[in-house]
Amino acid sequence: MPAPLALIDTPSDLPQTADVVVIGGGIVGVFAAYYLTQRGLKTVLIEKGRIGAEQSSRNWGWCRQQNRDARELPISTKSLDLWERFAADTGENTGFRRCGLLYLSNNEAEIAGWARWRDFAKTVGVTTHVLSAAEATEKGRATGQSWKGGVFSPTDGIADPASAAPAVARAIGKLGGAVIQNCAARGVETEAGRLSAVVTEKGSIRTKTAILAGGAWASSFCRQLGIRFPQASIRSSILSVSGDAQGIPPALHTAGISLTARGDGGYTLAISGRGRVDVTPQQLRFSPQFLPMFAKRWKSLAPGGFEGVKSGHETLAHWRLDRPTPMERMRILDPRPDQATIRLTHERALALLPELRKTKITASWAGYIDSTPDGVPAIGEVESLPGFILAAGFSGHGFGIGPGAGHLIADIATGADPIVDPKPYHPSRFKASAWGKVADF
Repeated sequence: MPAPLALIDTPSDLPQTADVVVIGGGIVGVFAAYYLTQRGLKTVLIEKGRIGAEQSSRNWGWCRQQNRDARELPISTKSLDLWERFAADTGENTGFRRCGLLYLSNNEAEIAGWARWRDFAKTVGVTTHVLSAAEATEKGRATGQSWKGGVFSPTDGIADPASAAPAVARAIGKLGGAVIQNCAARGVETEAGRLSAVVTEKGSIRTKTAILAGGAWASSFCRQLGIRFPQASIRSSILSVSGDAQGIPPALHTAGISLTARGDGGYTLAISGRGRVDVTPQQLRFSPQFLPMFAKRWKSLAPGGFEGVKSGHETLAHWRLDRPTPMERMRILDPRPDQATIRLTHERALALLPELRKTKITASWAGYIDSTPDGVPAIGEVESLPGFILAAGFSGHGFGIGPGAGHLIADIATGADPIVDPKPYHPSRFKASAWGKVADF
């Protein structure tokens, strides 16, 4: 795989029963399984490929409150504390640190928008500093140019996408939970209208609760159960460079380029919001519901190709529980990066930060960012299937809010007081239009 990832070994024997089965070993799935296991539940996490191998290792690594939509800010704030607590409780290293996030701009309208967000953030106890031209230029001195303004969020930070999900999976094993890799879930069984088992390629696990944290695969899986979950994926392409540069901020965003320090000492480079829309049957099916999203983001998106069709994650087909599924034919979504975007990203990065000219490209990759019509995650028990909890559509925000999302999922599964208000995330909201509700991010 082109995206760096720490590989871990896990048992292969499938338990016959569980209190909870978590489907999907990305950052949300592993944190949900961690908190469930921590509470003493017999938890089994199954992953069709490798832990963290899809979007959880292909993102920037930002863990931010800055510029979050109001619906996501509470879970973002909780997540920052939980990232720290996880390290303290387990001794595992996810690469998390509160290094602060730096935004620089020469666009007065953009700076004014950040100032408005600062005013909102004050009302909920979040600290962010709007920078004057002199302050922005000083903090951005690595660019060698002047800036009209910026913003710095000192309590935000980054974690390492290559190591975070595997670290949480190791912690699950230490607590007695089961993590099974290379084991795809094919569907579920029910009794008296309630979930009673999860069917996998290796057999069935009897359980009353299942959590689908399937990322870009979630909608096609839901379709097998008669559940309509509108979801669309964007193919995003990014690259990494070696760690030979000096004096570069650990996390920097500009309109042209964004940069993040990696756990291996290098840097991840990306263009915020830029992506390809690969045509798939599912894209076409849900396109009416995504019109508000595309109307707001059209400047950043471009038509793609047939990568999505080949990957099979957005199929409308139904599959049998006793036959291999698309997940078994495509264990890890590994789409081709858009080379034009990779070249442009690298060119912009070298122009913005001259010190990067000392580095070399170490990898480039693409990943599918699974989105909902309003850009806010779907987290909640599906009304038509008691015992089935959906946790997907994180719209590019799942890594940073993974701990809070996992905690909230565990709260819902156990009936505990939720860590944040779950109502803004409930999947039932997709019965209504997303016009006027698309997140600003």
